[in-house]
Amino acid sequence: MELWDMKGHQLAEMIEKKEVSVSEVTRSVLDRIRSLEPLLNCYITVLEEESQTLARQIDKYIAQEGHPAPLTGLPMAVKDLICTRGVRTTCGSRILDNYLPVYDATVIQKLKDQRYLPVGKANMDEFAMGSSTENSYYGPTRNPWNTERVPGGSSGGSAAAVAAGEAIVALGSDTGGSIRQPASLCGVVGLKPTYGLVSRYGLVAFASSLDQIGPITRDVQDAAIFLNAIAGHDVMDSTSVKREIPDYTKALVDDVRGLKIGVPQELMVEGVEMKVRDSVNQAIELLVSLGAFCEETSLPYLEHSLSAYYIIAPAEASANLARYDGVKYGHRARGSRNIREMYKKTRSEGFGAEVKRRIMLGTYALSAGYYEAYYGQAQKVRTLIVNDFRQAFQKYDVLVSPTSPTVAFKIGEKVDNPLQMYLSDVCTIPVNLAGIPAISVPCGTSDGLPIGLQIIGRAFDEETILRVAYTFEQYFGFNQSPPLTNPGVQLTEDQKSQVQMSGEGRRR
Repeated sequence: MELWDMKGHQLAEMIEKKEVSVSEVTRSVLDRIRSLEPLLNCYITVLEEESQTLARQIDKYIAQEGHPAPLTGLPMAVKDLICTRGVRTTCGSRILDNYLPVYDATVIQKLKDQRYLPVGKANMDEFAMGSSTENSYYGPTRNPWNTERVPGGSSGGSAAAVAAGEAIVALGSDTGGSIRQPASLCGVVGLKPTYGLVSRYGLVAFASSLDQIGPITRDVQDAAIFLNAIAGHDVMDSTSVKREIPDYTKALVDDVRGLKIGVPQELMVEGVEMKVRDSVNQAIELLVSLGAFCEETSLPYLEHSLSAYYIIAPAEASANLARYDGVKYGHRARGSRNIREMYKKTRSEGFGAEVKRRIMLGTYALSAGYYEAYYGQAQKVRTLIVNDFRQAFQKYDVLVSPTSPTVAFKIGEKVDNPLQMYLSDVCTIPVNLAGIPAISVPCGTSDGLPIGLQIIGRAFDEETILRVAYTFEQYFGFNQSPPLTNPGVQLTEDQKSQVQMSGEGRRR
């Protein structure tokens, strides 16, 4: 097995035993990036020289200290809306093409304390608005399972990088499913923590009451290790919750006996593909065979989640993106006669179509005469959804559902139909509205494309969803890999030409 194809905890053990050096692991991943990036486009910025220099420094540290932390030296992709000091952070947008943060996000500082190794900033839908990573100014990312398909979004670059061996682990962010849905479509593990468990300081905001940073990994054990590293109270984030953080790796117990599992019928909606439904039902049967109790249940207000989300999220985005005016930082349009014209031209040039669409929707929902009719009503529905989950968790330990109603769809298939694109997140959005944790784990394939099982838990009960996910993973044994991760793969000239260098829209 190649080093780039190994799980994080396996590499960490080898690094600690000095069976392999951090420099060797880094070279393996960077070679993989050089080989596949012309096809997949997982990264906006690749830190090739910086990561090799840092790898040598970490090797020197390990030689002197001898006891690296669990994430020390593991090549990591960082979604390009998480601030990294001195490293370009674009949010997948032209308007921030030249933005260099002067500070690190709290999660980055926590990872630096463990001597993590960033290999690049991962591609994403512009300002995290999308479900396919087709809305990036830097071109779409392609799914390593089938390069004619999307990897999901908005953390599609992070998920595809982990699936293809272009990173060992990755950081993503989840506003309406943006960690879990791409994890499902790329056949990896994606964990969305409870709102307030992981600091959002340094995360460029899309919708402040919904955004949450979390890990994308190759197995549940890596997800638990990663969560240990980034969870915890932060005085720089007023929404960060002050509470004791457990060791999440202790939840990795191979046992679900006696656990009660609910299956919300509202998340097994009409649009769920038959093979997706069958795989999820087989996963449920496996958990029942291992001693869990499972039954169908109803959370009636979940059917209104999509409508509420697409009022609340655009409204918050409208407020958050008002700062991009061409004055303080970022792209500024030239040749304007006055400041009003400069604002208009800057935003017209700097923002893509989907971002403009959501800003307009949000501004309308917040406007005089419509605020209470739309935004106020949506927040009331959100409260009803929270209450639905609260009542369900009085009876059940976890809830399960498909992560995505479909497998990865073709690039371009839904670009001109925003409603169809929005429906891609129908199973994940309720979790963000309620602020509770959920994890996606692979549970099968359909026509060679991965399917994800979503496991939802009570607020701050990541331990239980990790326990269920770990147990399922041990018994289900999803060992399939995308064709591009087969050792010795050689890309054809046709494959290499699928992603064209488009001048102004590509990485520098």
